[in-house]
Amino acid sequence: MSVLRGWSDGNPLGCLIRNLIELACSKLGRIQGLAVGGCRSERTLNGCNLLTLPCGGLEVVELNVMSPRMKIDFVSDVSCPWCAVGLKALEAALVRLGADVTADLHFQPFELNPQMGPEGQDIVEHITQKYGKSADIGRSQEALQARGAALGFHFDFQRRSRIYNTFDAHRLLHWAAAEGKQQALKNALFAAYFTAGRDPSNHDVLVNVAGSVGLDEQCARQILGSDEFASEVREREQYYSGLGIHAVPSVIINDRHLIQGGQPPEVFEQALRQLAGSAREAT
Repeated sequence: MSVLRGWSDGNPLGCLIRNLIELACSKLGRIQGLAVGGCRSERTLNGCNLLTLPCGGLEVVELNVMSPRMKIDFVSDVSCPWCAVGLKALEAALVRLGADVTADLHFQPFELNPQMGPEGQDIVEHITQKYGKSADIGRSQEALQARGAALGFHFDFQRRSRIYNTFDAHRLLHWAAAEGKQQALKNALFAAYFTAGRDPSNHDVLVNVAGSVGLDEQCARQILGSDEFASEVREREQYYSGLGIHAVPSVIINDRHLIQGGQPPEVFEQALRQLAGSAREAT
């Protein structure tokens, strides 16, 4: 198994590591990783070699690609700012790739705070309790704003002051997939929370956001007033947790290849281009 190393928040081509994928080999029988731009030497985890590369480099290792058509599962949470960055970067990469890659993009649920109550929690209080630090919040927010702005996404952290439960948002996203509106709804939910500071657990907010992308508001309200799609969302969450996915965003390509973290468009573009090239050579 190989490992992807993420670039730093403030400098996407720098050497600081934000997220490390350290997924146990026993849980990754069908998923292999991509080694991307890290700054450490080779080491092992649970008997598997973990390969990192010099900063700015990318190499696809041990690939067995089926076809140039890419099934992409984007595992993420509505309340994760790096998921918003990662999605915008992936979308930018797909635009650059054009006809070179045909992508089937699916959004899979992940809850950062599944036990969060309906009232939510102050963001500074939450981060301090969860990570034991608050001094870096301002710097992290500045980095997110810079990364978002470069991708055409605006973070307004003055408005986004609380963390909320996102389970009902994931239920609507599950429904939106069958309606052909999942990607539009995902982007609208990110904008509602991170740009407008709206509560993604509030049913009125969710109905309004669903309607804004062309989904039937009455159907959305009926779903939210019931437990429809609850079991399906739980099953998907458990499935990806069972694969060892414990950090987001996690981007899984063709059920085998994993990229993790809010990577720049260049990372997604180069990885997908190499996978597509390998697929063409194999046919």
